[in-house]
Formats: sequence, C-alpha cells, structure tokens
Amino acid sequence: MSGAVVFDLDGTLIDSAPDIHAAANTLMDRHGLAPFSAAETRSFIGNGVPHFIACCLRARGREGDSALHDQMVTEFVAGYETAVTLTTLYPGVAGALDALRRDGLSLGLCTNKPERPARSVLAHLGLTAHFAVVVGGDSLSVRKPDPAPLQTVVSRLGARDVLYVGDSEVDAETAARAGVPFALYTEGYRKGPVTSIPHARAFGEFADLPGIVAEMLA
Repeated sequence: MSGAVVFDLDGTLIDSAPDIHAAANTLMDRHGLAPFSAAETRSFIGNGVPHFIACCLRARGREGDSALHDQMVTEFVAGYETAVTLTTLYPGVAGALDALRRDGLSLGLCTNKPERPARSVLAHLGLTAHFAVVVGGDSLSVRKPDPAPLQTVVSRLGARDVLYVGDSEVDAETAARAGVPFALYTEGYRKGPVTSIPHARAFGEFADLPGIVAEMLA
C-alpha cells in the first residue's frame, strides 16, 4: 500500500496528561499560585504551550498579566523536554504503528507540543524510528488548527494519499482546513461528544486502525 498516515501526539498516541499536570503544578507552586486537579489541566491541553499557560492563568485570575504569562511559558518549555516519566502509550499503539509500516505506509507527526519535547518523548517511548517527519507547535510560525503544520508534514512525506489521525476538535479542524481525511481516536482529550467532531472514521481501539487506514486509502 502506498500513502501516509500523520498522527497527532498528546491524547492520540500518548497519554501525557499526568506529566503535563505535574509540570503545571510545579510551575504554579513556584509562582505562589494554587495547584490544579488532573482534570483541570487535561482540559487545557491541545492548543500549544502559550494557550495552556493562558488557561492556567485565567483559572487563577491572572489572565491579564502578560509578563507573567511569557515568563511561565519560557519556564514550562524549559522543563517540558524531560517531562516524560509519567507518559504512556495508549494500548495497541506500538502494534498499530508496526503494522502500518509493514503495509508500506510512511508515518508523520503533527503536534502542537513543542518539537524538542515531542522528539524527547518519542525517544523515551522508543518510537523515533517510526516517524519520517515531525512538526511541532514551534516548528513553524503558526500551529494547529492552522493547516500549515499538517500541510508541511504531508509535503515532506511526499505522499499523495494521506490520512490524519487525532483526538480533538483542534485536530478535526486542522484536517478539514488542510483538505485531509480525518480519523478520530475517541479515547483522548476531546472536549465534546464524538458526534460534535467532524470525522471520516472514529475508533477507540488502535488494533482497528490498520484496517481503517487500508480501507480509507485504498
């Protein structure tokens, strides 16, 4: 089979919410702000670090403090590269990636996680060799849902037939704006019901993904 599959990272291939939660609360404590529950920080994930920090500050009544925002973004990114120890693969991911590569597909990554932390967690989980192209939230001057990051991955992969796999409203919008079919992983960090997120296919088990890809890219 020719073609390519591009993946989102957080909430799609990996459950990084525990590491993000721990890193956020370390940062909040450093600045004398109250900690968050795991559910709160999970609800902030998806639009990149600046948005994540903005959500944190808004929840603590400090959203107008631009200097604090910029400082916390810098501090969060500095510690983000090593925030990998609590992150795990979703069940079936490793097998699905192996199967897709055996089927002759090229794999890429398009995430709003900064590129160096994204590459760091891929290395930690033994996934680096799977991905020919990685574009992070700071790789370009824009991030998802702008279509440019996904379009860049597709262009660098050089594939004509492509599927984007993600878990959220942001991913669905990105795919639509890039003109790429979208498969929704339903067990990630989406904010609303599956029915509210435009998708060509939805799945909750990674064992089902190779078959979905074969069908959609046939």
